[in-house]
Amino acid sequence: MPLSREQKLGGLFAASAYFLWGIAPLYFKQLAFIPATEILVHRIVWSALLLGIVVLLLGQSSKVVAVFKQAKLLAMLLLSAVLLGINWGLFIWAINSNHMLDASLGYYINPLFNVLLGMLFLGERLRPLQWLAVALACAGVLIQLISFGSLPWIALALAGTFAVYGLLRKKLAVDAISGLFIESMLLLPLALWYWSQVASSSAVNLLDNSLGLNLLLVSAALVTTVPLLCFIGGARRLQLSTMGFFQYIGPSLMFVFGVWLYQEPLAAGRLLTFGFIWLALSIYTYDAWQRSRQAKRKGVQ
Repeated sequence: MPLSREQKLGGLFAASAYFLWGIAPLYFKQLAFIPATEILVHRIVWSALLLGIVVLLLGQSSKVVAVFKQAKLLAMLLLSAVLLGINWGLFIWAINSNHMLDASLGYYINPLFNVLLGMLFLGERLRPLQWLAVALACAGVLIQLISFGSLPWIALALAGTFAVYGLLRKKLAVDAISGLFIESMLLLPLALWYWSQVASSSAVNLLDNSLGLNLLLVSAALVTTVPLLCFIGGARRLQLSTMGFFQYIGPSLMFVFGVWLYQEPLAAGRLLTFGFIWLALSIYTYDAWQRSRQAKRKGVQ
């Protein structure tokens, strides 16, 4: 069956989102001389500003006001905001501390974390191939533990915080743009306090910076928001299982950049870990594809 115009457009949006997330490390590397926490501050501040403009243009301000009137929902968004801030900060630190391969591994592992959380908290039952994929991923982590004598904590922390964040957001009745704007606003007071009281790099005062540097710092908002808008555009036009086939673009680009552009060491033990994760994801993706085909057949019948 030929793809419709909407499906083609959805595929373009999805591929663009994951491509932009994959090349984001190239942007953060340009700011490597600035501490990760300070870059995180700029990401929060300018994202809050840009998302506020987007919310106004889309006429979603009433949704945001409604959320601020619900104390319980706001408290849950504060928790998700903290998880998101930790994930953002750790990602920036990993990229600029020459741990891009760990970041890549984390986002390869993330879909398998999602499967486990779905089983533990959403009552989802794992199919046999999903169990096999999870077991292979665990074996990959154990190989690194044996080879290096330590857990790949950066990868596990990135995957874990983002997976738990996704689980929380899935259970909250807030759309993606409004939710991210509120999360940014909740983090904004702490970010502004850090900027005014703690930050001490050479770039802390925008009036002392070159125009090029200030544009780079403000662009943190685009790095955050544009891929999200593309992702939403894809998700509205494609099935979730189809979206899943695009999610490996990002970590694959990070892997290529880490090995060939930034010359991060890839020892045999780490390569074997990646091999197990790739095999696990291949099985997981095949299972999702089979499940999608079966659902389509039932729909046709």
